[in-house]
Amino acid sequence: MPNASMLAAFVKVAELASVSRAADALGVGKSLVSKRVAQLESELDATLFSRSTRRVALTPAGEAYTEFARRALAEIAAGDERVRALRLDLSGRIRLSATVSWGQRVLAKKLPEFVRLHPGVELELSLNDRITDLAFERFDLALRWSATPSPDLVTTPLVAIAWVLAAAPTYLAAMGQPQVPADLAGHACLCYWRESSDDLWSLQANAQSLQVRVRSRYHVDNPEAVVDAAVAGLGVAMLPDYLCSQALADGRLVHVLPAWVPKTRYGTQITAVATPERMRMPRNQALLDFLRQQLVAA
Repeated sequence: MPNASMLAAFVKVAELASVSRAADALGVGKSLVSKRVAQLESELDATLFSRSTRRVALTPAGEAYTEFARRALAEIAAGDERVRALRLDLSGRIRLSATVSWGQRVLAKKLPEFVRLHPGVELELSLNDRITDLAFERFDLALRWSATPSPDLVTTPLVAIAWVLAAAPTYLAAMGQPQVPADLAGHACLCYWRESSDDLWSLQANAQSLQVRVRSRYHVDNPEAVVDAAVAGLGVAMLPDYLCSQALADGRLVHVLPAWVPKTRYGTQITAVATPERMRMPRNQALLDFLRQQLVAA
């Protein structure tokens, strides 16, 4: 796919009929201009210029492409201006709700940069694990583990969440490593427990799905506490990856049944939820765009 730098080099060479003059006008080296034009020709599988020792001239294909390239550059410039205008014009308050563990571990580390970038925006963050009534509580956005929303709300995926089974090496040394999912029934198991149905674990490997009834002497409704209990050797834990990645990396936890993927009622992604009118507001869209970029880069 041609990019803006290729198009800019092509258009400038076409206007000035010279690679050297185009390089001077663009403030880059002659070799870079030649490289970008060659890349564009390769992308289009067409020769855009006929070249001699004295001059550069457009081929018929180059003449046909020139107007499209100019139009594309104009659209890119207009888009850049629009984004800059939004950055300057964004103002007002954003009331944001998010789950506690993900909000603390991930979201709270990203938001200060958004506030710094947009001096006109005031941000209020509320961390809780209940399903907030967005309209009644006047929240602009809620960032939740994916769940079935009310039909009058708009949802958009934000970032994927993977679930894993993990346990402390000390626990596995004492109790043994589960070899198949059915073995979990004989182990102490830990999960983010809020309902009795959370003791029925669903696992999937390739096309095979199954459920295992597990037992635990320690039930907790905070996922951070589940990590602490697993590291302390209380059992095999079902955890979201953002909570246990560091413990897995430094050896405090190890994967259990890595071929089997847990399937929870919390889903596999953090989803942004809002009323239709709130989702359309530029400052809310700007926040979601910022988070998508930051979370992909994380």
